[in-house]
Amino acid sequence: MTEEQRGIIRLCIRKGACSIADFSKELNISVPTATKIVFQLIEDGYLQDCGKVGTSGGRRPSTYGLNPEAGYFVGVDIARQHFHIAISDFKGELKFYIQDIAFVLEANADSFRSMCRKIMDSVTGSGISWDKVLGVGISLTGRVNPEKGFSLSYFVSDDIPLKDIFQRELDTAVTIENDSRAMTYGEYMSQGSDTDQDMLFINLSWGLGMGMILDGHLYYGKSGFSGEIGHFPMLDNDIICRCGKIGCLETGASGSALTRWIKGRLKEGRRSPLWKIYDETGDISLQNVLDAVENEDVLAIEGIGEIGATLGRGIAGLINVFNPGLVVIGGRLIVGRDYLMLPIRTAVNKLSLSKVSTDTKIRFSRLGRSAAAIGDCLLSRAKLLDLL
Repeated sequence: MTEEQRGIIRLCIRKGACSIADFSKELNISVPTATKIVFQLIEDGYLQDCGKVGTSGGRRPSTYGLNPEAGYFVGVDIARQHFHIAISDFKGELKFYIQDIAFVLEANADSFRSMCRKIMDSVTGSGISWDKVLGVGISLTGRVNPEKGFSLSYFVSDDIPLKDIFQRELDTAVTIENDSRAMTYGEYMSQGSDTDQDMLFINLSWGLGMGMILDGHLYYGKSGFSGEIGHFPMLDNDIICRCGKIGCLETGASGSALTRWIKGRLKEGRRSPLWKIYDETGDISLQNVLDAVENEDVLAIEGIGEIGATLGRGIAGLINVFNPGLVVIGGRLIVGRDYLMLPIRTAVNKLSLSKVSTDTKIRFSRLGRSAAAIGDCLLSRAKLLDLL
């Protein structure tokens, strides 16, 4: 695919159906050249005639946009004990979302083969023929290098990248990505044509991750491991993080931190409906705590507030460094809504530079649990067509 062809597809993704004159103006190419490229893309099945649009006078021009039936993209968001699947058409519109498919992925080839069979069965079970799948995007927690195809969380072999194992089993183009970056891209693309060119996405789940859109592009860093905000050493709490370091932001702002805080208060004798679960089992799960937040348990709400205040300090620092137009907060803990957002905003207002933070909007994810899987679909399309 030529750069001019990619330019036309990028424009259709960003703006929808366009006329030949629009393509010519936006891409700085002649009308005959734009016409030739458009009709070649129609012949290849990527574009379709979308009909004529009204004007203030004269002939109504024909418009051309992405052909949704050119093929499908599958996004697979792998969590600890299950995975979610999103299926989008060529236009990027979500056709199916299948959540909570039970599966515990292990770091061996047999486990990956079994997961691939489940993926293919789920897609064909939704009515999409597998030979219409143009690409699969897969996101995982932890450190992922998309270019080399390795995951440090699911290591199988020095010689065989994880991406290659999936690609061989699924028999189609495969990309792998860190879950926070997949969520970031999904959220970014869901905003439409008026999106900010600089956006930070905070993934507040069991751990704490981040994705960055800088100047309209996902930022990866030198080695592909950017966005490890959870391991920023900003807390003086002597708590050992899962990375082995002390004082990481994740030890005070994450689902694991919330669960630890709740258990500490229960041991001190604080009253809460969570005590019964803790007394019977000796433990509390993150889902137990999040359910308690939704049921307006005072202790759980207080815990969410503590997490929000600590995260707000981190976000204030990010705003001072990056001066983004938008900060989006996603992940499992956003069920706390106002109980979480209020202390975040309070900390940001208190600790960020007002001249820097004035133009920064902070909001929760619009895509929720589906953000990573949708982002996987869109990243798969973007990488297959070399659009990033």
